[in-house]
Amino acid sequence: MNTSNATHTAPAAADPADIAELRLKRGEDRRLSAGHLWVFSNEVDTARTPLTKFQPGELCRIVSDRDKFLGYGYVNPRSLISARILGRSPDFLPGKSLIVHRLQVALSLRRALYERPFYRLVYGESDGLPGLVLDRFDDVIVGQIGTAGMEALKPEIEAAVTKVIGPVAMLWKNDSGARELEGLPSYVETAFGDVPETLTVEEGGIAFRVPVSEGQKTGWFYDQAANRLALRKYVGGARVLDVFSYLGAWGLGALRAGATEVTCVDSSAIALENLQATAQANGLKPNVIRGDAFDVMESLHAEKRRFDVVVIDPPAFIKRRKDIPKGEAAYKRLNQLAMQLLERDGILVSCSCSWHLEPDSLVASIQRAARHVGRFVQIVEVGGQAPDHPLHPAIPETRYLKAYFCRTVQE
Repeated sequence: MNTSNATHTAPAAADPADIAELRLKRGEDRRLSAGHLWVFSNEVDTARTPLTKFQPGELCRIVSDRDKFLGYGYVNPRSLISARILGRSPDFLPGKSLIVHRLQVALSLRRALYERPFYRLVYGESDGLPGLVLDRFDDVIVGQIGTAGMEALKPEIEAAVTKVIGPVAMLWKNDSGARELEGLPSYVETAFGDVPETLTVEEGGIAFRVPVSEGQKTGWFYDQAANRLALRKYVGGARVLDVFSYLGAWGLGALRAGATEVTCVDSSAIALENLQATAQANGLKPNVIRGDAFDVMESLHAEKRRFDVVVIDPPAFIKRRKDIPKGEAAYKRLNQLAMQLLERDGILVSCSCSWHLEPDSLVASIQRAARHVGRFVQIVEVGGQAPDHPLHPAIPETRYLKAYFCRTVQE
């Protein structure tokens, strides 16, 4: 397992009197008072509390222009989101005890939702721990930190996870692009215990092999679990194409649910190697194609291949607002290629994990693609992220995943 020493920032002070103040401009406390957790740099009264005096990750006391206490948070003067709230009680400083409490609350929800311990245990802001993601693979925890403030609290997080969960091992998969925006290094390291190269996830009667150190994100996409199970009612006796298949969760699930033929497409050799290992271990026999999704779909169309169900679950095409026009064009093209591969009466599952893509914009891309290829579309089911990714009603950014189950009919 690759390891690297992360740079730790200023530790949390023990006395509230020692906490530096971050003061907001007049009227900029409304969004925080309504429940949001972020402070943007242009909302800070930098004349009275200069951001430059803070160290990245330093704990602060956030107050309004009228001295109203808004919460304890952490600061990063290098980031557009200059502070994030961790706690709103003036009597309790963020630290191990607060993280333990947050983990206990998060765990109670997941235990109510899932019979087996395979789920996202902590979903950042929605679980009161902004900048932190923890995924549970039975007795192993894989975490990702996206902010300097959480990086500074890493020892406290590890101690809290040990106290609340008691896993045999924990891995930090801190290699996401978001860390660069926070001025943080990219690394993968073992927090404690012995983390194997591959873990197991149980979903829908299949034991999937997950490469944690070399896989995407934390190794598995729990957010699509409910949508993958919803697909099963559409696939009995069907030929299914799973595009951007990664480890084959959609496609192998379809085979388990009675699909007669499944073809999985992905560009990652590591992902397809683990997909095939999972298939063999579970007695499943998919067709596997390695290549660029757009190129493969065009080749399949040229070969006049047709499918009864096509699933397109791409990575985020739109990571920044300026990418929206280019990204919307990519979604339209992808949906158009998918529809060209469908039988006259087929099912398309079109997904997007781009937060900057509005749901209506994805629907519009689907509709424009349908008109281009002479299809009539009916949206028969709408899916979002699984319940272990709860939405924070005051933070629209916590709602990002969209999945549309569409019947497409040749006109």
